[in-house]
Amino acid sequence: MPQTSEQLSASAARHAEAWRWELARNDWLKALTLAPDSADIMLELSYVESFRGCYRAARDWVLRATRARPESGDAVLTLLRRLCNFNEGVLLRALAVRFLVTPQVPHVVLVECAKQLIILNEFGLAMQCAEAALARAPDDLSARLVRGQLHAHHGRIGDAISDFEQVLRRAPNLATAWWMLARLRKQTLDFNHIAQLRKWLDRPGLPATEIAAVARALHKELDDIGDYAAAWQALQAQCQAMRSALVYDPEETRKLVRALKAMPVGHAASAARPQGEKTPIFIVGMHRSGTTLLEQLLSASPQTRALGELYDFTAALRFTADSQCQFPLDLGLIERMQGADFVALGQRYLDGVAWRLGEESHFTDKQPVNFLNIGYICKALPHAKILHMVRDPMETCFSNLRELFSDANRHSYDQLELADYFLQYRSLMGHWHAAFPGRILDVGYAQLTSDPAETMRVVGQFCGVDYVDSMRSTKAAQRAVATASSIQVREEVAQRDTPKWLPYESQLQPLLQALRDGR
Repeated sequence: MPQTSEQLSASAARHAEAWRWELARNDWLKALTLAPDSADIMLELSYVESFRGCYRAARDWVLRATRARPESGDAVLTLLRRLCNFNEGVLLRALAVRFLVTPQVPHVVLVECAKQLIILNEFGLAMQCAEAALARAPDDLSARLVRGQLHAHHGRIGDAISDFEQVLRRAPNLATAWWMLARLRKQTLDFNHIAQLRKWLDRPGLPATEIAAVARALHKELDDIGDYAAAWQALQAQCQAMRSALVYDPEETRKLVRALKAMPVGHAASAARPQGEKTPIFIVGMHRSGTTLLEQLLSASPQTRALGELYDFTAALRFTADSQCQFPLDLGLIERMQGADFVALGQRYLDGVAWRLGEESHFTDKQPVNFLNIGYICKALPHAKILHMVRDPMETCFSNLRELFSDANRHSYDQLELADYFLQYRSLMGHWHAAFPGRILDVGYAQLTSDPAETMRVVGQFCGVDYVDSMRSTKAAQRAVATASSIQVREEVAQRDTPKWLPYESQLQPLLQALRDGR
């Protein structure tokens, strides 16, 4: 007896739950022949192809699902997330604009649009979606939380505080809101949330990621008031919670770095800018090394458009290698890039960012982890400029240790793992300098904060950007910033007298010693 589309889909789902991807793929393809316009099935096939490691096929199914216009709420939410996953900003924007003018679209769809647009640095449209969601559902907490996040990105701290406080009055156990609220201003002995945060953490059976978020908030507030012993305990709770939720193997990073060092360099291509092309300025380094500050200063130049943290080069790399990997790159992608067409890679990247550009001759791509991709960037984009932020190892590592990242920075929750990652990063940067002499400019964080004018003159000369006086101050740049430095970067450029890690020196001896031993 012939099976229906629903029966085949159910069979495919069972295979997928057991990770039998080929069998799942076959059943969903059969189901699609019986329901050829089903966007839901196309999205399922996209997931299957991703798990099979086939980036292009997975992306194609997402594009087909977009054209099929899914109708069910769950399918629409999935489509938005998948479009973001494949860095399809133009299509995601078009959907968001259509949903904004379609009254029957539920508010949850608009909230999801806002979340995904934030990832793609489309803050203006994201705010429109968040505002529209609140207009349709004024009591929706997720919409208000996202709007508060966007207020913070735009530097509207008072508005952000108001939104987060409203959320917490109605949902006092929402961990993310506590973390976001604590970041917005320095707490005092007379005004803080320490008692509420401790009470929150005293509850039993909490999920690890929620413990981490509230412990991070508690650490920050205790640090603000100078109670460093208690702040360290909170930081330990954050790191232990994240380490329990994430798996990290330092040997995998070492293998990755060895594979990147083994890449053939090839012949140097002309560094002249192709006629009509904009000049990309890649800003790379460890997270929390000052990359956001450097981009903010560069954005004051009338010749430069600052695009923030982009995933466009990663998307172009995955397409070229036809490799779907969880992290920016892995050994499988490196292997598939052997013999790749680097001209096509570069053009795909430039085509992918074109919709973001204006009249400026230069644009910044501030994705710190692109330090892994420098070999590919130099081959694919001979005219690109690469700025490498260099900060004191302890300051960099401690800032990473106390930050709450996504699962992309799994190395940052253990002192020895973090030190090992930093040493691998530094070793790889030394290799890139030797392999591509003159292509990378090291920019010292200490120099940038002590003498921003002279440092930015050097940066401008390297990049082909004329220095203007506004490039020495963050006050000239009013753009939205979505990184972990979004609050600090709006402050005036200044050198800190005492490193943030110094009050924790005794507790940080494992990190300090590992960095010293790795010199």
